[in-house]
Amino acid sequence: MLEVQKLNAWYGPSHVVHDLSFRVEEGEIVALVGRNGAGKTSTLRAIMGLMPRAEGEVRFNGTDLLPLGAHARFRLGLGYVPEERRIVPGLTVRENLQLGLVSAGRTDERAAIDEIARSFPRLKERLDQQGTTMSGGEQQMLAIARAIISKPKMVLLDEPSEGIMPVLVEEMGVLFRRLRDQGTTLLLVEQNVEWALNLASRAIIIDQGELVHESSAAALLADKDIQDRYCAV
Repeated sequence: MLEVQKLNAWYGPSHVVHDLSFRVEEGEIVALVGRNGAGKTSTLRAIMGLMPRAEGEVRFNGTDLLPLGAHARFRLGLGYVPEERRIVPGLTVRENLQLGLVSAGRTDERAAIDEIARSFPRLKERLDQQGTTMSGGEQQMLAIARAIISKPKMVLLDEPSEGIMPVLVEEMGVLFRRLRDQGTTLLLVEQNVEWALNLASRAIIIDQGELVHESSAAALLADKDIQDRYCAV
């Protein structure tokens, strides 16, 4: 579904992603892990079209993404949940969800919101509450719901468990497995390595913007030496 070949990306003069190549197959959860500053977020941003400069090749279902803007990539079925959530101040939960529908061009608003509310019972109770007044974990759920309400084929998730209470992290894990079972492909950037590897089928480690390890998630979970070398704080 996603093929990245010799991807390079820059912030101004800073070269942060170096000749990165990997694939994500349809129906997978792939964990992209590594230390803080390794280039994980920059990789997601480059795939989504949000880096100031990116070169190489990124293909999504055969379409070359690099010439396209972020909005065009979204319309092809690529969703994105940024690390900072970006809940719009002053808008209710319902209105934040509507943004995801407007961007995707869906017209069945009532049915879509009813459907997403069933998947996120915490949000169902807060549809008319301002999104930014909810807890951090609930805002993260809203950011995820806003990304998937348009039914993307693949979702890029940046640190979804960061700063979230354990019970909500576990709820997120159940949700991600359900999304996978329903046919959504997930590329997951995560500092909570053990949690991510228990969710994923495959794992990719990057360090200083370069791919340094790729294996099944189970193999990496069992390999504490590799984890300590590239993922430990």
